[in-house]
Amino acid sequence: MRTIAFRGRPRRGACRLTLRIIALVLVGLGPIGVAAQDATPAAEGTPTMEGSMTSEPIGEVDGQAVDLYTLTNANGMEVTIMTYGGIIQSIQVPDRDGTMANVALGFATLDEYVEGSPYFGCITGRYANRIARGTFNLEGETYRLALNNDQNTLHGGEQGFDKFVWGANRVADSDGIALRLSRISPDGEEGYPGTLAVDVTYTLTDNNEIRIDYHATTDATTVLNLTNHSYFNLAGEGTGSILDHELQLNASSYTPVDETLIPTGEIAPVANTPFDFTAAQPIGAGIRDGANEQIVIGRGYDHNFVLDRPTPDDTSLIVAARVTDPASGRVLEVSTTEPGIQFYSGNFLDGTIAGTSGSVYRQSDGFALETQHFPNSPNEPDFPSTELTPDEEFTSTTIYTFSTT
Repeated sequence: MRTIAFRGRPRRGACRLTLRIIALVLVGLGPIGVAAQDATPAAEGTPTMEGSMTSEPIGEVDGQAVDLYTLTNANGMEVTIMTYGGIIQSIQVPDRDGTMANVALGFATLDEYVEGSPYFGCITGRYANRIARGTFNLEGETYRLALNNDQNTLHGGEQGFDKFVWGANRVADSDGIALRLSRISPDGEEGYPGTLAVDVTYTLTDNNEIRIDYHATTDATTVLNLTNHSYFNLAGEGTGSILDHELQLNASSYTPVDETLIPTGEIAPVANTPFDFTAAQPIGAGIRDGANEQIVIGRGYDHNFVLDRPTPDDTSLIVAARVTDPASGRVLEVSTTEPGIQFYSGNFLDGTIAGTSGSVYRQSDGFALETQHFPNSPNEPDFPSTELTPDEEFTSTTIYTFSTT
């Protein structure tokens, strides 16, 4: 079986997907390790190298037990992850003075996630982001998906990967503390073809990195797009607006959308638009630009940015985004092997839900940076392909690195 990563090139050609040998060293981030393939059950209180992993039961969903895992590194950084939806519930990191705070939006209880979450912290799939009209053609067949976003399919459908309880195992990793989540998505689930075996491994390192490694195989040709949908506020969850956060994106183009947030098929330059984050600027600098149609359509930013890579075929691990909160000094850097990143400025947080700390979340109280293939790629032949065949093995890596200024 070949190991592949989806390429950043059109699917028309001799090969839709490429063999990948990823360079696992990123300048400024240090060595990036590969999780060991042997997995053993994660035990409560299991020590790992210079940190720890603990677990506790927090309830049930559809008769399946849900556990909450707490990963702590040698610096005291702490990440909590639910087996329901693979949700990152909290991320405790220090500010420039060493004061710890949770920088991930979310809920305090499992029930709140089950009853109605705007995808806080979860694994999204089988197809992250949108597919127009919930339909696509593949190998001569037309597939119709569940519609859950007006006339479109969003984040996999009504019962996406965020709605399932995942199996959990601790895995050996020389770089840190690693938790592997796994599930089998059966043929026909939400309308997608093929039985898909998916693993998502979260690793917390002593460099204050959260590395997410995705792996999947299928028994029939399908489409696949996986991401994590964490919302961040580097000043601290529940502290208010992120519009003063400064964002830099390694992207000189983006994909404009129609009125239903489906890409038009165009890849447009960001220069001289509110979408130009090639140099760091406050998120709020252009978010109220009523003269820009794309800002009006998205109620702010909810757009895919095309990452700048040396060649269209490149799948190396590169820095995609950097966000700084000037007040606290906290910095988030996002690196990925993916061709795109969705910047979402929390436009649909409307004051109707209260988060982990009890604070009400309002518009732009958090942001998401979702590493991904482009929305609606199955219907756009000039976008990088998201097809996966039985003789291929999908891999993808994203790293969230936290530091201070």
